[in-house]
Amino acid sequence: MVRFAARWFLLIFPGVFAASAFAQTAAPHVEPASHRAAHASPFAPLPQQLFGAIPLSTRSEEARKTLELAWDKYENAMYQPSAQLARQAAKKDPHSALSYALVSFAARRGMPDAAALAKAKALLSRATPDERLLVRWMTDIQDDNLLPAIASMNDLLKRYPRDKHVLYITGEWLFLQQDDDRAKTLLETALQVDPDFPAALNRLGYLYLDSSHPDPAKAVASLKRYAEVEPASPNPQDSLGEVLREAADDQDSLERYRAALQIDPAYISSQYGLGNTRTLMGDFAGARREYDRAIPMAQNLLDELYVKYLKTLVYFWEGQAEEGRKALAALAEEAAGKKEPNSQFQVGMAQAMLAADPQSELDGLKSLSSFLDKPLAGMNDSDRGIARAAVLRERVRVEAQRGASREADQAIAELRALAAASRNQAIRGYFESACGYVLFSRRDFANAADELAADPHSPLALRQLAVVQEKLGNAAAAEAARTALKYHRSSEAEWFLATHTNAGGTN
Repeated sequence: MVRFAARWFLLIFPGVFAASAFAQTAAPHVEPASHRAAHASPFAPLPQQLFGAIPLSTRSEEARKTLELAWDKYENAMYQPSAQLARQAAKKDPHSALSYALVSFAARRGMPDAAALAKAKALLSRATPDERLLVRWMTDIQDDNLLPAIASMNDLLKRYPRDKHVLYITGEWLFLQQDDDRAKTLLETALQVDPDFPAALNRLGYLYLDSSHPDPAKAVASLKRYAEVEPASPNPQDSLGEVLREAADDQDSLERYRAALQIDPAYISSQYGLGNTRTLMGDFAGARREYDRAIPMAQNLLDELYVKYLKTLVYFWEGQAEEGRKALAALAEEAAGKKEPNSQFQVGMAQAMLAADPQSELDGLKSLSSFLDKPLAGMNDSDRGIARAAVLRERVRVEAQRGASREADQAIAELRALAAASRNQAIRGYFESACGYVLFSRRDFANAADELAADPHSPLALRQLAVVQEKLGNAAAAEAARTALKYHRSSEAEWFLATHTNAGGTN
């Protein structure tokens, strides 16, 4: 139960922000005219640069422009349109490794594109040196090769310490890795470069609320500024709808989701967002209607199954747990029949967490572990590793709660090995909070508090942390944990379990 000796992300960014010695781009090399004339054609296309900074291998201006549009869509959380535009860029230049890398990088947020990932790696030798750093970073993340990814990203940040696009995409990755403090540093630096940078305003809106010290006023202010900067995009309104829901401002949440749909009537996340907010309001019939409207909007199987998953959870919120379990079982069969592994994991995890008794939950979790044990078509290795860790953390929680010390220690050992092998920040947090559950069961409250605090995005870990701090007599720390928990408000399974003491058989 020993914590990692150091937080491995300290490897990232040493001296980056004091890097005045590093120019944003390398100084151009000017050849004498007599040398240029010997090998340069007056009709040769000029080299292209991504956003005027990173030299690209492509000579196609159209490919570069389309790639920049794809990048912009990615920054504005429009992942499917981003992948589609990146595919168009790849058609304009089939030798562009970065185009294929961006296809796979954007697609991983929905339906992974293994072929694009392989193509990006195959074309790597054609890329410019700085372009190669970016491609390696994108592909290594998806392959869960995090140490090489960190090295590439460090080099890019040294080369481009004031490039807002590099700062954003790194900050977003750290946000997804649950390294909130460093993510915030990079994103706020991007805003220093461009105070109206939409992508940073958006992501900071979430960070200001979801951090260990939530500031809802600052979160909403950042997103309102985002909406002012991007009035024609539905995403600012959608983000406001989500953050306002987390802050329990349900009426304003509904208004923002409606505003997003007025801009783009097919914006599916706002349509099912209406269902999520109505679920939390107790308007269960209205929630089902919103989800029913969202299902035909889905442009891929993952989105379709996700909306159906949200709809099944309404049964639990309205107190019909047995009907909910039947609906989840039916949806699990559908996801398995359609061979969509991301949905199979998500639905299976909800089935386990909302099971009727601890043994049923453990049986479901062990089945999920077997399912995730080997690579799965349609799920990248990074996501599979995080899913495996989530299952193990929940196994530890249940075993510790029922006093099964040996079984809890076995699951901890598996999780420790996974965390050490992957170097993934989220997985490390799962390992530490799992240790916290075991330490709590052994009444080692001081160390339990330290471990549970390493997983600030888990409602169940935050709930347990509040209990531990109370036992230690730390009233202020207990209240801080409850405040952080409050701002993770959602309609999904873990929040339901964290806020309903008798929801399943394991509370």
